[in-house]
Amino acid sequence: MHPTSNDLPKKTRAAMCDLLNARLADAIDLRLQTKQAHWNVKGPHFIALHELFDKLYDVVGEYVDELAERAVQLGGTAKGTLQAVAKHTSLYAYPIAASDGRDHLKALSRALAHFGKSVRHAIEAAAKAGDADTADLYTEISRENDKQLWFIEAHLE
Repeated sequence: MHPTSNDLPKKTRAAMCDLLNARLADAIDLRLQTKQAHWNVKGPHFIALHELFDKLYDVVGEYVDELAERAVQLGGTAKGTLQAVAKHTSLYAYPIAASDGRDHLKALSRALAHFGKSVRHAIEAAAKAGDADTADLYTEISRENDKQLWFIEAHLE
């Protein structure tokens, strides 16, 4: 841990940095999965999905930045390298062969749902640890992630 005047106990800050880096790995993976869909989608709804996936990529980029910066604010190190993400992501591997819009929508729906569940667990863990600010960050991410999941799933109806 790096020195900081943050008044949270060092043990709490260290635990939150571990939790933040776990969700950071997932968020970076989710962002890359979203771009994979954006690049490779085909089918009759191509342009709508291509643009939707690009907007989702930008939204998830905000999660990435917020999670990484919070870890550093607490005296930790943001672990956002490809090697760290590959080792620590909890998301399912993206189906590289997907090309049909529905296949991409299903894959992203599954990834967003899994990420959302992990973030909700992180809200509880941060609150229990006494870090209301990190819990609030996770709550903000959870609310936006649920909205994005809704946008994706609406195309599967």
